[in-house]
Amino acid sequence: MSTFLLVHGAWHGAWCYTRVAKLLRNVGHDVYTPTLTGLGERYHLKDQLINLDTHIRDVVNVILFEDLTDIVLCGHSYGGMVITGVAGKVGRRIKSLVYLDAFVPENGQSVLDMVGSETATQFTTLAGQTDGHCVPPISAAVFGVNAADAPWVDSMCVPQPFGTLIQKYHYTGEEKLVPNRTYVQATGYDLHAFDDTVGKLKQRADWKMRSLSCGHDVMLDMPDSLRAILLEELVRE
Repeated sequence: MSTFLLVHGAWHGAWCYTRVAKLLRNVGHDVYTPTLTGLGERYHLKDQLINLDTHIRDVVNVILFEDLTDIVLCGHSYGGMVITGVAGKVGRRIKSLVYLDAFVPENGQSVLDMVGSETATQFTTLAGQTDGHCVPPISAAVFGVNAADAPWVDSMCVPQPFGTLIQKYHYTGEEKLVPNRTYVQATGYDLHAFDDTVGKLKQRADWKMRSLSCGHDVMLDMPDSLRAILLEELVRE
């Protein structure tokens, strides 16, 4: 029995991992799918003070209070920022980091630093128009979510606290204690948000690269394939 901890991305909640979590539990593994503060069923906790540190602490606390070790830690999209920060706090407890069509920050970068100036300006403008300093969800269609799930995804997504997108991440050094890193690129939608990231990581021998022909929400479009990729992490040294 192994431990998987699955972190959702912006606007989402633990609900997006229900299918994959069930598949992993059905073969005997422990699976944790925390919802980050101010999102999903914790949307009532939204606050303008929520930032990246808040979400890193959400996940670190799951690890510490559940006393988890040898974890396969997966982060989707914005969740890549979160799992990077978690590795910076408790890297010694993590076996593998799996970035699921996700941001991989360089030292001192925020999400806004990586999305390009046009998108960054749009997010900043939208946040300024809300009293909660949040960015409204982007349509599931933009991210190529399958047609059957897209209306449901749109109904479940909630505004993202802006502070999580503007806070820069600074590496601590403990991230180096994680022995394995995998990047899974979703190639079946038009946004191509992470092409630059993938291009850089392909040049590095310490990253395992995978791709799936589906929309951005891989866990919804191809849950069986994602399960297989996550299980592959268990045999890595």
